[in-house]
Amino acid sequence: MNINLLSQKNKVFFFISLLVSAPLQAAQSQTLEMNQWLKARFGAQHQALIPIVAVADMLYSCQQQKKKADSLTIKALITQLDKNTLAEQLITCLAGESPKSDTALNYGLKACFYEQFSHLSLAEKQQKMAIVTQTIATLSRSERQKSFTQCVTDQAIHYLR
Repeated sequence: MNINLLSQKNKVFFFISLLVSAPLQAAQSQTLEMNQWLKARFGAQHQALIPIVAVADMLYSCQQQKKKADSLTIKALITQLDKNTLAEQLITCLAGESPKSDTALNYGLKACFYEQFSHLSLAEKQQKMAIVTQTIATLSRSERQKSFTQCVTDQAIHYLR
């Protein structure tokens, strides 16, 4: 009798988990399909936008770190400045470091996450950014590069919408 009750509880749990996970999987599937459609439809634009977003992220975080009062938002950097101006401003901000340096990569990662947290309150954003900063310090360069590439790709898709 005890085994039968346990089995019945497992069946109920399984059924409930299916009901809960099905809409989530459908939403994820729909998002994936939308992203694939965007990439197919706007693939060339997406590929052209990725380096602009990456440079804008690096520049934004660099300016924030150096407390430049006249810095624009990431969105404004992407939409209002041409790629040559972005590159020149990044080189100036990096003050001799390469845009391919660990410092520039870390700047890019921080800004990319900062933008992802834009919908949060200031306190929540600061808390999450502290975690991001700690995590970045523990990752290898290849892991940081992979994370930055994924984040920038997602940002570029967002800007195509």
